[in-house]
Formats: sequence, C-alpha cells, structure tokens
Amino acid sequence: DYSYLKKVLFDEKLSKMLDEIERNTAATDTEVPFSVIDQAPTFIDCESLTTNTEKKQCTSNQIAEFVNKNFNTKIADSLGLTGKQRISVIFKIDKNGAVKDVRARAPHPELEKEAIRVINLLPTMIPGKQKGEPVAVPYSLPIMFQTHE
Repeated sequence: DYSYLKKVLFDEKLSKMLDEIERNTAATDTEVPFSVIDQAPTFIDCESLTTNTEKKQCTSNQIAEFVNKNFNTKIADSLGLTGKQRISVIFKIDKNGAVKDVRARAPHPELEKEAIRVINLLPTMIPGKQKGEPVAVPYSLPIMFQTHE
C-alpha cells in the first residue's frame, strides 16, 4: 500500500507551495521605515552617491526641493489663510519606486488637495531594498510656509 508515501509526498508538495505563497506575500506586503532601511529609495539624481546615508539625505533634499518648486502657496492667500501653514503629508514609495497612498492633513481641504497633487507628481525613484528585496517605504513630509498678512 503506497497511501502513506502518497500522503508524505502530498504534504511535502503542499508545504513547499505554502512556503512559496508566504515568501511572495511577505515580499509584497513588507514595509520598512525610511530611517532604518538597508537601501533607501533613491532619486535618480542621487544614485551616484556611495553611502546609504548620503543617498537618504540627497533624496530627502530632492523631495523637499521638488515640493517647494511645485506647491502653489497662493492657494492659502486665496482662501484668506494667514500666518504659518503646516501640512503633514504621508505616502509610500512602493517596491517599484512609485509614489502611492498619499494622504495629507492641513488647516484647509484645499491645501490638502494641493499637497496630494504635488506629491503625486514626484518622479519614480529607485526602490528601497531590505535584505536585497524591494520593499515599500513609508515617508512623511511636513510642508510649511508663511502666508503674507
């Protein structure tokens, strides 16, 4: 009777399939914070830098510069907002380097919309890696500016 042997082979095959599913799921669902990732997501312009610390700093600077250049601060004036404006933005740089899941908090919904619009314009980056595997990386960004009174 080979039923025992069939069961062992079936269990082994099933176990391998479950392991494969688990590996694939882990790779797609893993998120690693920007502050601790092995290889940070990187702007193309920062790729030539040698250390992860330099690449992180360069990428953070590039994101800030991009937002400063593209954010329309006149929206606050047109809404009658005065003084310091602070917008908190969080988003993910996915395992392909694309910006996803952008969310914002601001004193006015129009400022939130503008922040989301600008972050969605960010170019695709070189994806972050943890233990050699591409992973999603959450990123938070405060946007602050002063309106004229």
